[in-house]
Amino acid sequence: MAKKSVLIICAAMLVMCMSMGLHGANAETSATSSVAMELSTGTVLEESNPDKRLPMASTTKIMTAIIIIEENDLEEVITVPDEAVGVEGSSIYLKKNEQISVKDLLYGLMLRSGNDSAAALAIHNSGSVEKFVEKMNTKAREIGAENTQFANPSGLPDDNHFTTAKDLCLIARYAMKNPVFKEVVATKNYKGQFRNFVNKNKMLYNYDGANGIKTGYTVKAGRCLVSSAERDGMDVICVVLNCPDMYAESGRILDKCFKNFKLIKIGQNMAFMSDNVLCKLSKPIEFVAKTDEKISYRVIPYSGLKNIKTGDLVAKLEISTPNSLLLTENLYSIINS
Repeated sequence: MAKKSVLIICAAMLVMCMSMGLHGANAETSATSSVAMELSTGTVLEESNPDKRLPMASTTKIMTAIIIIEENDLEEVITVPDEAVGVEGSSIYLKKNEQISVKDLLYGLMLRSGNDSAAALAIHNSGSVEKFVEKMNTKAREIGAENTQFANPSGLPDDNHFTTAKDLCLIARYAMKNPVFKEVVATKNYKGQFRNFVNKNKMLYNYDGANGIKTGYTVKAGRCLVSSAERDGMDVICVVLNCPDMYAESGRILDKCFKNFKLIKIGQNMAFMSDNVLCKLSKPIEFVAKTDEKISYRVIPYSGLKNIKTGDLVAKLEISTPNSLLLTENLYSIINS
């Protein structure tokens, strides 16, 4: 009887685990999907169901913002179109024919998540929301977000509006390389020409090193957050989709990344020796390694070289850990042999 009970309990536990759908490489996460990525190299540090297609709510506005920043004059003052008044969902309460700058609309978009601001910016940029959405989808393909489709510039629910945690991280990484975007999403309090806004992203106030990016919520998408933080010269972007405790979970993932990984930078002028020939890289390089792993550098000279001149390819540099080869780079002569 005891053996039968044990078997029943084990079978029940197996069914429970299968029904829970354990999350990819990290079964601990409360997010349906998540990805953490180092900004400069794009190295994925942690992931769980990274390619699962999901709605992303107002994190959509990351794409809207970067297109506006790249293509529009932020100081331009525009008239609010009728289509941007009374838009469903979160709002900065634009009024018909109101005069407002593109910059104020941009900050209203990212700090207060104004759906009306998204509509106004889309129409200003492309003439209509529909044409702007076409531009969003084209941009997604250019960035490499192949499993993303936009149906609107704000993130309102639509069956044809979805992304993946991996794609959204790629989009955020692209956007965070733009200094204007990075400044906008790190701003806690904005005082504009026409409007003032307080950022409602709690990561900026509660997480050490936080510098962005965007919150999102709808009933369909659940709680979504794209966050970013910088510590010790390493910037990490974290995406959690459908995550009830999005702030706590994002903080946990970021903490784990900063604890377990480090960004290593090698300058272009760092000298190496290859068969008595001083050599260097052609450009600075950066790579990510685990904090507890020893990094080794091996210079492998190319054979048969004679009359070496400055700038000649002379060797190969292998950078590795005890467990794996991280990368290889060419080395070039600094002085004539």
